[in-house]
Amino acid sequence: MRPAGPAHPARPVRALAAALACGTLLATAACSSGDDGASTGSDVAAAPVAGRTTAPAALPLTNARARMALITEGDLEDDWTQVKTAGNWHDRLLVGKVDVAQFLTASTQAAACQQLLDGLYENDLLGKPSGGSALTGFQQGEARLFYQVAEYKKADLDKSLAWLKSLPTECDQFNAVGSQNSTRSVQVVEASLPKAGDARQGLTVTVKGVSGGSPVTLTLDLAVVRVGDDAITVVNGGTDGVDHDSTDDAVSHGVARLKDVREGRTPAPQLSQFD
Repeated sequence: MRPAGPAHPARPVRALAAALACGTLLATAACSSGDDGASTGSDVAAAPVAGRTTAPAALPLTNARARMALITEGDLEDDWTQVKTAGNWHDRLLVGKVDVAQFLTASTQAAACQQLLDGLYENDLLGKPSGGSALTGFQQGEARLFYQVAEYKKADLDKSLAWLKSLPTECDQFNAVGSQNSTRSVQVVEASLPKAGDARQGLTVTVKGVSGGSPVTLTLDLAVVRVGDDAITVVNGGTDGVDHDSTDDAVSHGVARLKDVREGRTPAPQLSQFD
């Protein structure tokens, strides 16, 4: 005789249990369908996909929209005065030929440092815009703040940001020879920026040289922030030092204004504390 195995319900009993379970499920479904206030998994699955909202596509940056995105005096702290001559700003201390001999990988590093000096002097660090652009400037004593909004190709912007990020390592300390063989010493360090935009890079550039027969030091904050295919560029400072808070204000308020314009909104005016 085989040993007794585990007990199994008789087939009629199993059939009855299955029928009862089926009836319970049907009753539950019927109750759920009859209760308008109840939320079920089936109801969620049946929700139309068309009901989901998507972010509107950004508007292309025309010259007119770029002008709308420019910051104003009200966006900056302290007593900054907006001027119309920023496009003609060129500081002679930035003119010089980089001394190639001091670099370990001479040609590559020297070219990157030369590009920095030339870009700061010509106000075209990111190259030629591919779409709309606008610029403005502000003065406070001996300090100047250059501000530009422009559209570029995203691949070019990413390349420019990577280049800027490399400069504190590639160009941390170097010399440039200016007119009449005068030597300028240049230092480049990374600078923190507000967490604004899609990508950003900040630098502080210090140039020491001679102007009018006297030693002089030019200190500049440089900030570049990408928002989609558009970017803002801020160059702030002078021979009396640099106000880093004004750089941060230009970045944070500038990105907010650019986002408004890209989404078809008119940026809200900022009231100056001096009004």
